[in-house]
Amino acid sequence: MAKYQKPDWFTKHVFNPLVAGLTRLGIPLAGSNILAVKGRKTGEWRKTPVNPLVYEGKRYLVAPRGTTQWVRNLRVTREGELRVGRRTRRFRAEEIPEDARVPILRTYLAKWKWEVGQFFGGVAADSPEEDVRRIAGDHPIFRIEPFD
Repeated sequence: MAKYQKPDWFTKHVFNPLVAGLTRLGIPLAGSNILAVKGRKTGEWRKTPVNPLVYEGKRYLVAPRGTTQWVRNLRVTREGELRVGRRTRRFRAEEIPEDARVPILRTYLAKWKWEVGQFFGGVAADSPEEDVRRIAGDHPIFRIEPFD
């Protein structure tokens, strides 16, 4: 079964709306963006704050909470938008296979552990290889490329 860590009340009603509001104003918190993906059933835009990652010159979205609704929607639509202020960047997405996630997860944890570390079961950027591999299946990752 797909792993998902539901946000608590504070995150859902205070933190995420604050981050989203600042990002919509063009003031991203530590590089946050608003991810917009069309719903797989309704076709309506769904939005959530995310922390994009650049690794080896390519951009990625990591799902720290696991198989969230945005992950499920992105698996179906395979495209979305990243928004900061008035700037919108459309992209195509390709999910990274579990066996290729370890170096990306290490880089993500090195940059974002201060914010999302509690979702990784005590695994850090410098944890042993087997620990990072153990959690890789719990955290979907998508490589995103802009539309031309």
